[in-house]
Amino acid sequence: MNILGISGSPNSGGNNDKLIEEILRIAGERGFKTDTVFISSSKIDPCNACGVCAKEDRCPIEDDMLPVYDKLEEADAVVVSSPVYFGTMTAQLKALCDRSVLHRRQGFRLKNKVGAAMAIGGSRNGGQEKTIQSIHEWMHIHGMIVVGDGGHFGGILKKPAAKDEEGMKTAIDTINKVCDVLEMIA
Repeated sequence: MNILGISGSPNSGGNNDKLIEEILRIAGERGFKTDTVFISSSKIDPCNACGVCAKEDRCPIEDDMLPVYDKLEEADAVVVSSPVYFGTMTAQLKALCDRSVLHRRQGFRLKNKVGAAMAIGGSRNGGQEKTIQSIHEWMHIHGMIVVGDGGHFGGILKKPAAKDEEGMKTAIDTINKVCDVLEMIA
């Protein structure tokens, strides 16, 4: 089974990129195949609501979203991490979410995939829950099976994430919950 990790940060090698790498390392140790999408090395334009994807199985915008469509479809689970930008996910990640409407319009292709979210804020109560809620809403709209860390919403971290022991525990618990659910439904 394949787990796709998406880092929604535009900052290459930052907290979110490192967090995605770490949780996918854990999933790999549990025997899962992993793949990544790093917004920091991608150019994904926003959706312009042209409606082409409602009629045809394609998006006319030619950018780095094109391979992401395949990665999303091939994944059995999707774990998304975002920094908190003004109380929610980054604009770059929101563009990816909006552009994924193609999968919804072409037969709910993300339906029943396992989804989980993580967020990194500047302080313990820096907007992570609202950011995670926004990511969860995207997952629910696609009909995904949304999981948290076993007791809460998902990975809630403050920066620097690697030094946030309490937050890293929620991230580790979240990826283990994703793996557990995949094993249950396999």
